[in-house]
Amino acid sequence: MSGSTIANSSTDDSRRLPIERERIGSGGAWLFSAPIDLGVFGGSAVISLLALWVGDWLGILHRDSPAWTWVTAVLLIDVAHVYSTAFRTYFDRDEFRRRRWLYVLTPALTFGLGVAIHSESSHVFWRIVAYMAVFHFVRQQYGWVALYRSRAGESDRVGRWVDSSAVYLATIYPLVHWHAHMPKQFEWLIQDDFGQLPVIAEQIVRPIYWCVLATYALRSITRFATQRFWNVGKDLVVFTTAVCWYVGIITFDSDYAFTVTNVIIHGVPYFALVFLYQQRKSARDAAGDSTTRTRRSVVARRLFLFMATVWVLAYVEELLWDRAVWHERDWLFGDFTISGWESCWVALLVVPQVTHYVLDGFIWKRRSNPEMGRIA
Repeated sequence: MSGSTIANSSTDDSRRLPIERERIGSGGAWLFSAPIDLGVFGGSAVISLLALWVGDWLGILHRDSPAWTWVTAVLLIDVAHVYSTAFRTYFDRDEFRRRRWLYVLTPALTFGLGVAIHSESSHVFWRIVAYMAVFHFVRQQYGWVALYRSRAGESDRVGRWVDSSAVYLATIYPLVHWHAHMPKQFEWLIQDDFGQLPVIAEQIVRPIYWCVLATYALRSITRFATQRFWNVGKDLVVFTTAVCWYVGIITFDSDYAFTVTNVIIHGVPYFALVFLYQQRKSARDAAGDSTTRTRRSVVARRLFLFMATVWVLAYVEELLWDRAVWHERDWLFGDFTISGWESCWVALLVVPQVTHYVLDGFIWKRRSNPEMGRIA
C-alpha cells in the first residue's frame, strides 16, 4: 500500500469511538477479529522466522533462494498479492463505474511511460520501479498502524508522532543500512537498482532508530500499566515489522533470508484486507438472505476463487517475464522464447505492479470511499 494507502482510511469517525473504546477494554481493537488479526500479522511473522530456521537446518540460509522458496514466497505471495487489488477495483463493477477514468488511465499511462523510460535507459527504469516498491512496502506498514490507531480512537498528537516514527524507522533504518553497506547478496528487484549512501548515514540513523523504538515500547508498557490500555494489533505490527526487517536485511546477508522475511509479512495481510473487505461488503448487501452454514460455504467458495484467480494471473505474468526477458526457469515455464520488443514487454509486464502501487493510494481512503466507513 503506497503513499496514501490504508493509512488514509484512519480518519477518525467520532460516531464509532465509544464502540471501539469498549472493544479495547474487552481485549483489543481489532481490524478484522482477534483470531484473524493475530493469525495474519503474528502468524505471517512467525512463518517468516520459522523459514529462517528451516533454511539453516537445510543449509540454504546463506545462499540464494531455492526454487521452492521463489515459487511459494515470490510467485504465490508477492506477485499474486498485486492481482488481489483487482478484486477491489476492476472486478467490482460498482467501484469500477465510480472511478472509471482512474482505473483506465493508470495502467495506460504506466505502460506509455514505461516504454519511454525503458527504451532510453533500462537502469533508470528499474531504479524508479524499485524505489516505488520500497515506498509501497514502507507505507503499507505505516498504514496498518494508522488503521489500528483509528480503530482504538487514538487521536493524540504525541502518540501519532511516536507511532509513526517507530513504524517508519522500523523499515527505513534497515534500508539505510542496506544502502550504506553495498553490495549485498540480495537485491530488491535487480542488481544495482539501489544507489549508494555513505556509511555515516547509517551511523546517524542508528541511535535514532533505537531511541524511537525504546520510546514506543516504554510508552506502550506505561499506558498498559497505568490505564489498562493495550492496542495489541498496533504493537504486533510495529514489533513484527521491526524484527523481520532487521533480521532480513541487517542480521543476514542472504537472498533467502531477505525473501522470506520481507515478502510474507507484506503479502499475507494484504490478501486478508482485500478478501475480507469484499466479503463484508457482499455480506452487508446480502444480509439475512442465507443461513450461517450456507454463508460459510459461500465464503469458502469465494476464498478458493479469489486465491485461484490471483495465482493463475501471477503464473501467467511470471511465465511471460521469464520467456520474454529473464530466461531463467525453463523447468517451470518451458523452453520456448519470446524475442524482440523488450521495452514493450517490460513496460507491459510491470503495469500490474505499478498500477497496484498507484491505486493503493486511492482505494483505502475513508473520505473518498464510502464503503470503508461501513465495512472496513
